[in-house]
Amino acid sequence: MHELIKKSASEVVELLKRKEVSPQELIAVSEQRINDVDPQINAMPTLCTDNAMKKAEQLVPPSCEGQRGYLWGLPVSVKDLQETAGVRTTFGSPIYKDYVPTRNELSVELLESNGAIVVGKSNTPEFGAGASTFNEVFGITRNPWNTSKSVAGSSGGACASVASGEVWLATGSDLGGSLRTPASFNSVVGLRPSPGRVPRSEEFQPFNTLFVNGPIGRNCEDVALFLDAMSGLHPLDPLTYPVPENPYVNSIQNPAAPTRIGYSSDLGITIVDPEVDQICRNAVQKFQDLGTNIEEASPDFSGAIESFGVLRAFSFASSLVSELTRNRTLLKPDIVWNIEKGLNLTATDIGKAETTRAKIFHSIAKFFENYDLIACPCAIVPPFDAELRYVESVGDVQFENYYEWIAITFSLTLTGCPVLAIPAGFTKNRLPVGLQLMAPPRREDTLLSAGRLLEQLTGIPEKLPIDPLTP
Repeated sequence: MHELIKKSASEVVELLKRKEVSPQELIAVSEQRINDVDPQINAMPTLCTDNAMKKAEQLVPPSCEGQRGYLWGLPVSVKDLQETAGVRTTFGSPIYKDYVPTRNELSVELLESNGAIVVGKSNTPEFGAGASTFNEVFGITRNPWNTSKSVAGSSGGACASVASGEVWLATGSDLGGSLRTPASFNSVVGLRPSPGRVPRSEEFQPFNTLFVNGPIGRNCEDVALFLDAMSGLHPLDPLTYPVPENPYVNSIQNPAAPTRIGYSSDLGITIVDPEVDQICRNAVQKFQDLGTNIEEASPDFSGAIESFGVLRAFSFASSLVSELTRNRTLLKPDIVWNIEKGLNLTATDIGKAETTRAKIFHSIAKFFENYDLIACPCAIVPPFDAELRYVESVGDVQFENYYEWIAITFSLTLTGCPVLAIPAGFTKNRLPVGLQLMAPPRREDTLLSAGRLLEQLTGIPEKLPIDPLTP
C-alpha cells in the first residue's frame, strides 16, 4: 500500500497546499490502488483518470489560501447516482448503461469548483433503491472487511472505496439510510446532513426533504473538511441556505463533550441483533469517561414505518413513473412495486403520513430540550452475505419488503435532523458495527464534535484503509 494512501484526506490536502505532492501524483496513486483492490470488491466500476488528469492541469488554486473547504486537487469518488459531465453515469440501471451526461449534478459542480477531482464513479443499486449494492450493469460490490459480505446500500461502493483506500473521500446520498448503513458495514464515517445543507439536482422534487447528499471519509476530521467543500447556497436548489460562519473543520479542533445523550437500541419500532446492540452500548458508554450522562431514552417514533413507506412510495412514483412507462421490463421488481405502490396512494394516505411525520418531529423537538444527542445502532444486523438482496428476517420477525429492515435509519430521516454514522466496534467475527448520533436540525457541528471525541476513544479510524480480506 502506497504511503499516501495511508494518510488521511486532511493530511493529503495539507501536502497539496504545500506543493509537496501534486494532484497528478495522487491521481496516479489512486488509480493504482483501484487497479490493485477493485477486482476483489467492485466498488469503483467506472474510472475517469484521463479526465481527472486534464482537470488537474486546469486547476487554478484559490486567490485566498484560506478559502473554506478548498481541496487543492484531492481525488474523490462520486456515487453513480450523481451526473458527472463527460463521465459514464448509469444510476445502476441497464436503462442508462451507456449514458454520458454533459453536465454535473449540483454537488459535483460545487466540489469541482472547490478543487476536488473526480477519479471514478462508485457502484450503487439501481436508482439507489435498496440497502445492498448490486445491479444488472456492474454486479455486486463486496465488503473489504470480508469479501463474502455485503457493503449495504445504496452508497455501498462509495463507502467501500474509502475503507479500502481507493480514494480519500467519497460522495454519498441518503434517503432511508443509504449513506449510514454502508458506513456502518464498512467501518467508515458518513454524515446525513440537514436537508438543504448540500445542494442537489432534484429536478422533479426540488422541495423533497427526504433525500440528501452527504460526505464519507475515514474519520470525522475528513468528513468535516468534505462537508465544508460540499455545502453552500445554490440558486437551483430552493432548500439550500448559506454556510455557517464557522467552518466545520473548526468544530473538531476543540471538541466539546455532550452533556446528556439518550440511547435506544431499537427506537421502539424494530428488532436489533443483541451483539450489535451491545457493541453500540459499549461505544456510547465511552462518553461517560468525558462526564457525559447516558440514559435509556428515545422520542416517540410510533407510526414511522408506515409514514416513511407512504412518503417513499410517493417519491418513487413522482420521480420514476416515466421510467415505468417506458422501460418497465428493464426495472428490477422492487422498483416496479415501489412505483406502483406510490401510484395507488390516496390523498388521505399522504395526509396521514405527513401528520405522523409532524408528530414525530414535535416529539424530537421536545426530546432535544433535555438531551444533546440521540444514539442508536446504524443497522440492526452486522454485514450479511453479499448475494442476499436484503434482510428478510431477524429472529422471529419477518420483514414485508426490501427496505423495512432499515427502519432504524429511515425513522431518523423523517425528522429532518442531521445524523452521523460512526464506527462503534466489531463483532466476534470481526465484522464492522456502526453507531448513529443525531443532533437538532442544522447542528452538524455538534455531531462532528461528538464524533471526533468518540473516535479518539475507540481508535477505530486508525485501522483504515484496509486491504480486502477474503474469508
